[in-house]
Amino acid sequence: MIATVNALFRPIRRLGLIPQIAIGIVCGVLLASLSPELAQSVSLLGQLFISALKAVAPILVFILVAAAIAGHRQGQPTHIRSVLVLYLIGTLVAALVAVAASFAFPTTLILDAPEVSGNPPGGIVEILRNLLMNAVANPVSALMEANFIAILAWAVGLGIMLRHASDTTRTLMGDLSDAVSRIVKVVIRFAPLGIFGLVAGTLAEAGMDALLDYAHLLMVIIGCMLFVALVTNPLIVFWKTGRNPYPLVFACLRGSAITAFFTRSSAANIPINLELCRRLKLHADTYSISIPLGATINMCGAAITITVITLSAAHTLGIGVDFPTALLLCIVSALAACGVSGVAGGSLLLIPMAASLFGISTDVAMQVVAIGFVISVVQDSTETALNSSTDVLFTAAACRAKGADLDDD
Repeated sequence: MIATVNALFRPIRRLGLIPQIAIGIVCGVLLASLSPELAQSVSLLGQLFISALKAVAPILVFILVAAAIAGHRQGQPTHIRSVLVLYLIGTLVAALVAVAASFAFPTTLILDAPEVSGNPPGGIVEILRNLLMNAVANPVSALMEANFIAILAWAVGLGIMLRHASDTTRTLMGDLSDAVSRIVKVVIRFAPLGIFGLVAGTLAEAGMDALLDYAHLLMVIIGCMLFVALVTNPLIVFWKTGRNPYPLVFACLRGSAITAFFTRSSAANIPINLELCRRLKLHADTYSISIPLGATINMCGAAITITVITLSAAHTLGIGVDFPTALLLCIVSALAACGVSGVAGGSLLLIPMAASLFGISTDVAMQVVAIGFVISVVQDSTETALNSSTDVLFTAAACRAKGADLDDD
């Protein structure tokens, strides 16, 4: 019996991970269409997959970053500064694209949405304060609560101190990093089954009917994200590397965006991105830091969401927006996006803060947030896919930049 099952699935196992995920997506869609009840049952596979990713991500980031810094040799090149510059440029450009699209295709909303729970931040100062407080949180609590800002801070500090440790200790850290990475590879091998469960469960539960009332808003947001993913991000990569960016762009979209679309969590996709960077043979000392950092601060998709929905609210209320104010909104959206948590729907609660630039009351802004949650089935998935794949894309661009050291890890 076991031999028969192995023979049946042997051709599928020989396929790469991406084709297997594609098969999982197709099977999930078919199951949700034919048997919604059974589809909701198999959604447990998706929940287990996301839980496994979220469980392994904090300890992976902590060990990997600490080991990378501890084992870093003096004079060995890293590209963190270049990656950070690309993160900033990419987020600002994405916000500008969102402004241009909002002016070209203005959206009128029907502000009769139900109330939503959650307290939006009061402003940029509060966001920055929260970031600083998170950075000095207890390390044990940070690992338990997946507070990646604190995890990064403690891992960097520990790694710097361990650079003065004995060779045996640093070797131990490297071996521990390899062991955790192998666990991650095992989890990732179950991605096709996890994606199958996520697709089947999501389509069976939510469907697409609720999206039709807000189709115009959703199309503007998705259009902006596609434009950034396929036009502006490649232009930034071409500027950095001087080479055809699209092979790298499509590799990142296949290897990162697909899983991020269904997990809807930048934090859960960290192990996927680290594995993709390893396959792309990028600089380990760079991607071990830039990927978890990007999951925290590189939020071009969030900047698009905040900008488009805020300008839609302004247009609905008849508030005129001039270019300087729109430019200010871009800056605010980019900064606010850096404070978005790596969980589903994190960007939506920042909309009231951006709306306050135009004097829009919190009551009205929270109605707009509720609309955001209605379309989040697609919006948040696409946003996370763009955010997460851009982390790898810009890391690869920095490592492969003109004149950069191209040594493998």
